[in-house]
Amino acid sequence: MNLLQVKTFIVKVLKLKFRNLSFMLFVAGGRGKGSLLLAYGKFYYALKKDARINIKDGSLQLNSDFGKLNPLIGVLKMNANSEINIDSNFVIYSGCHIVVNNNAKLNLGSGYIHRNAKIRCFNEITIGHEVAISENFTVWDTDAHVIIGKEDEMTTPIVIGNHVWIGTNVTVLKGVTIGDGAVIAAGAVVTRDVPARALAGGVPAKVIKENIGWK
Repeated sequence: MNLLQVKTFIVKVLKLKFRNLSFMLFVAGGRGKGSLLLAYGKFYYALKKDARINIKDGSLQLNSDFGKLNPLIGVLKMNANSEINIDSNFVIYSGCHIVVNNNAKLNLGSGYIHRNAKIRCFNEITIGHEVAISENFTVWDTDAHVIIGKEDEMTTPIVIGNHVWIGTNVTVLKGVTIGDGAVIAAGAVVTRDVPARALAGGVPAKVIKENIGWK
C-alpha cells in the first residue's frame, strides 16, 4: 500500500460514524481474511437476525461519499434469510436505498454504483466484476404486483455481467441479462436481454451497436 492509499484509508476511517459501528462489526455472515464491511455518514439499516452479508475477499462500502462531505441518507433493509454476497471490492455511493427481501440474494463482484442507487431484490440480482454504474441507477427483479394470469412471471432474476458500463438514470427491470462488456446509454429502460459487447439505449432499450469496447 503506497502513501496515497494509506492517506485515503485514514480519511475514510475518520469519516465513519460511531452509530454505524455495530452494523460493521456485528452483522452476521462469512468474512474472508482481511475483508471489511464499511458504512458511512447518515446510514440507517434494519436487518433480520438471520440476514447475512458475506464478503469473500475484499470490502463492501455503503453510502460512501465522493470526496466531499456526504449529506445524503443511505438505507439498507434485509428481510428474513436474505443475503448479500461480495466477491471482491464493491462501493455503493451515498443516497443508496437497498431492499433485499425474504430468501433473496444480492450478489456483487467488484466495481461501483454511484449516488442514489435504488436496488430492490426479491429473488436474485447478480452484478459482475469491474462494473461502472452511474448515478440514479434503479434495478428491480420484480413487478411487486401480480398481473392476473401471469403470476409466475412477477419476479425473475437479473444478471449484469462483467465489465459493464451503465450510464446515469438507467432502470433495469426483472428477468434481464446484460452481457459482459456491454454499455447501457443514459436514460435507458432495460426490459430485455442485452448481448455481450453491445451498446443499448432508449425506452425500452434496444441494441444500437454491436462489438464495442470501452475503458
